[in-house]
Amino acid sequence: MYNSIQNKPLAADKNSNNAPKIRILIADDHKLIRVGLKSLFSKYEDMTVVSEAENGKDAVEKIKTQHPDIAILDLVLGDINGIDVVKKISDEKTNTKIIILTSHIKDSDVTDSLKAGVNAYVLKDIKSDILVMIVRTIYEGAMWIDPKAVTILRNSQNSGIIPQKTYTRANFRAQHANLTEREYEVLKLVVEGKSNLEIAKMLHISEHTSKAHVCNIIQKLVVDDRTQAAVKAIKEGLV
Repeated sequence: MYNSIQNKPLAADKNSNNAPKIRILIADDHKLIRVGLKSLFSKYEDMTVVSEAENGKDAVEKIKTQHPDIAILDLVLGDINGIDVVKKISDEKTNTKIIILTSHIKDSDVTDSLKAGVNAYVLKDIKSDILVMIVRTIYEGAMWIDPKAVTILRNSQNSGIIPQKTYTRANFRAQHANLTEREYEVLKLVVEGKSNLEIAKMLHISEHTSKAHVCNIIQKLVVDDRTQAAVKAIKEGLV
């Protein structure tokens, strides 16, 4: 279900002039958000915003007729919500991939979105360069879940979206020999969105030691930062 995310450069000139652009639709009932996202994606030669929608019905119509590669939807769209938009286009002959970009993180919002078939669930406090990375990896067939939403899925008994994994000591060593057991504990907390200080308090270690563990994890997973470490951990079933 989860594809590994490839670490790719986020530079604006990533795409060659002859390569096809990622065609994006933005649906949000706040014009300021639409303008901001359009401005962001305009900086990248491999992306283009082909359409905007200020409500759910408009988003459904434009997805059906314009077939964008990626549709970025808010959950709250005035008339129908982003989940309903996904449901309404599910039977259409479109390959549009859906990213929910929202400030909402209720249990039902997360699980219902993923069950409806969205390809990514992203919170609006995400960094712009990470959002660009998400768009590219979703376009290539990956799935992305905001680390803050993972705990909700873990605790949702009937979600069936991310199965709970448990490891014996021997099983852990066999599958993740490059991470120490302490690093594995820290990684699980990173995925849950905990800061270095919070990790230190929960594991009864110093903040300096917590930071060192996170640095080691980033190095061993061959990623650039803690967010990418969390993404890779989810995608490859490390947690």
